[in-house]
Amino acid sequence: MQHHQMRELTTWVDFLSQVDIPVLKKTARNLSALRQDEKNLSARGVANIIRHDPMMTVKLLRHLQHKKRPSQEHEVIQVDQALMMLGIDIFFQKVPAEPLVETVLNGQTDALSCLLRLTHRSNRASDFAVDWAVHLSDLHLEEIRIAALLFDITELLMWCFAPEDMLKIRALQRQDKSLRSNIAQEQVLGFTLFSLQSALAFKWSLPKLLITLMDGESTDQQRVRNVFLAVNLAHHSANGWDDAALPDDYIDIGNLLHIDPEEVKVMIGAPV
Repeated sequence: MQHHQMRELTTWVDFLSQVDIPVLKKTARNLSALRQDEKNLSARGVANIIRHDPMMTVKLLRHLQHKKRPSQEHEVIQVDQALMMLGIDIFFQKVPAEPLVETVLNGQTDALSCLLRLTHRSNRASDFAVDWAVHLSDLHLEEIRIAALLFDITELLMWCFAPEDMLKIRALQRQDKSLRSNIAQEQVLGFTLFSLQSALAFKWSLPKLLITLMDGESTDQQRVRNVFLAVNLAHHSANGWDDAALPDDYIDIGNLLHIDPEEVKVMIGAPV
């Protein structure tokens, strides 16, 4: 990487390590309502709201890692465990559901629309990954779910804080369907989102297991491959069930689950 590219990457890592990560308005509204309902307020209830918002999830994990004691040996990935470690009152005080994504992107309708679609896609990926983990008798479902949910977290953050650049990348790829994402990102940003995410994960001291599960280049491991294929399927199916990449996805998922591609289509609800 050239010097100016490294400088740009470092600048973004520093910025995203200090900035207050925005959350979805729906998340803030639901947390506020639950907080006022003292009878039903619980760590599990709060976790059920947070786990659908990748930005609120990583906001919580980043805070927990920042406050991690040197004596703490166990890495916490699960949202409900993180909440129990912090305590509900401390969570609401130290990890508030603000600012709102909708406020940060006020006036940026196209960027907000892209972010919301990506959030939906991330949730679909997490659902796929959990279903396949069950099929594979993986007992650590929540770790798989969060890894799939956060796989594209850097892209979400860049939609919040660099919407114009992200729209340029989108326009380049629409103009040239064969243009790979990493090439378009380097042309506009000077670095790839994968490079930024890797640097952020190290800077934020995210749990090593989570980093491994989110590493699309370590697909020789079954659990990593589960997450990677779930993200791919969510991405490609978002373009419609006629996306040209889907037949290969069905084959790869079938190899993972040891079933036929046609069975994969039935499992995920694709047209057969």
